Amino acid sequence: MPERLKTELYETIFEAETPRGKTFDVVLLLVIVASVGVIMLDSIEELRTNYGPTLLGLEWAFTGLFTVEYLLRLYCVRHPLRYALSFFGIVDLLAILPTYLGLLFGGAQSLVVIRALRLLRIFRIFKLARFLGEADTLARAMKGSMHKLVVFLVTVVTTVLIIGTAMYLIEGAENEDFASIPQSVYWAIVTVTTVGYGDITPDSAAGMALAAMLMIMGFAIIAVPTGIVTAEFVHRRSRPTTEVCPECLAEGHDADAVHCKHCGAKINPEIGD
Repeated sequence: MPERLKTELYETIFEAETPRGKTFDVVLLLVIVASVGVIMLDSIEELRTNYGPTLLGLEWAFTGLFTVEYLLRLYCVRHPLRYALSFFGIVDLLAILPTYLGLLFGGAQSLVVIRALRLLRIFRIFKLARFLGEADTLARAMKGSMHKLVVFLVTVVTTVLIIGTAMYLIEGAENEDFASIPQSVYWAIVTVTTVGYGDITPDSAAGMALAAMLMIMGFAIIAVPTGIVTAEFVHRRSRPTTEVCPECLAEGHDADAVHCKHCGAKINPEIGD
């Protein structure tokens, strides 16, 4: 009976493929949103003054629910320590820890807004494999284009150093805004990224010409990393499922996968070898 109970709990809590699991995750998301809303309302002084006890009671009620949920996850998973040290395991713990720490350290309960991170589970709740797949593909595309991005970043850094130094030589003697090379480099970074705070501006004709050139260059520079990642992204399409490996808790497996691509464990016991 305990093993059957653990299996049913695991399918309900960790799997989004079944109606019961999907319902559990949807309810969990609604509770997370409500708890984050309570913390946000509690940060408003007027509401805290008038409804402080009510908000505190709601916060402890949510914390109690999340504590039970966290303990159930540890109970039904095959490797509790592996889950506890995983990304979502740590986030789940941090979702309840600040409230208890608030008993010892005032204000620590405000950190429970980290519960918003648990909203990341929405990618598997409604079986949005398409979005999960694109996220996985994007991550691999970023990794595959890392060397090109590093070269691009070094080029940009070199460019802003050169132009910042040039602007210091042009404007430094007459313009206090460019009194040092670091300050001039800061202006170059703000300009080349097209942010344009306007807190530092050149006065001379040569400085304005250099600034105009850097502004135009900024549009081209912004497009380069996008093209690099996009080119890599096109070649790395995938369509994984939201199936969770019972051994290592990894997601994003292929639709016809029988074993986990990370640890080799069988994903779905109903599928034969």
